[in-house]
Amino acid sequence: MLQFPRLGRDCNIFHLVTTRQGGVSQGAYATMNPWEYAGDDPEAVWKNRELLCEALAIPPDRLVTPYQIHGSAIVAVSEDYFSLSPENRKQALEGVDALITRLPEVCIGVSTADCVPVLLWDPGRKVVAAVHAGWRGTVQRIVYKTVIRMTELYGSDPLHIQAGIGPSIGLQAFEVGDEVAGAFREAGYSLPETGFRHPATGKAHIDLWEVNRLQLTEAGVLPVHIEIAWMCTWQHPELFFSARRLGIQSGRILSAIMIRK
Repeated sequence: MLQFPRLGRDCNIFHLVTTRQGGVSQGAYATMNPWEYAGDDPEAVWKNRELLCEALAIPPDRLVTPYQIHGSAIVAVSEDYFSLSPENRKQALEGVDALITRLPEVCIGVSTADCVPVLLWDPGRKVVAAVHAGWRGTVQRIVYKTVIRMTELYGSDPLHIQAGIGPSIGLQAFEVGDEVAGAFREAGYSLPETGFRHPATGKAHIDLWEVNRLQLTEAGVLPVHIEIAWMCTWQHPELFFSARRLGIQSGRILSAIMIRK
């Protein structure tokens, strides 16, 4: 597991970013795939999640991950969620791409394989969030919306929020077509401020790390409170899954955060 240096120094929380190593899955899911919606063997996924929860010292049901659809829906995980049946818990998190909670010993996380994971921590109000920002979610400003939701629900002050932008596809590898480039331009993120056009191929390249960093600062998060992993999932196949490299039917890394008691 990997950690952000600044977030890792705070003893009030625990956070993690898994690599593809240390689990029991096979093939394109080898070996640590903790996401149950990618077509992996359910027993292997369950074992991988058990291994993670043993390391976190929490029951398996306290590791909460949504069924993501590259949108901008945000859900706050409260005690009401844990009163639901397992089936209803799944339904409550269908189509959700960001989670927020202030419950201690509840680890919330998002799964990615090139998309951008963002972890948020408000030490003032003791609130955490985990965000899945694919390119569609990024265009829909999900990171910005999550910070605003933290302020609305829990009174968070963006000036106090700390953020970590996790491993994901980097600028050099994220080549996109004109339709995707146009979607970013319409959202206010145009070249060359947030990318470039390759002189040889003519293809646009988008810097997802920079776009999400801009959304954090637009929401009021201080630049000094933003950490970026600077690790490209495409360029590090030994560490990370990459949907562009392996296809959709492949493993995911998990970026998660939990408040300690």
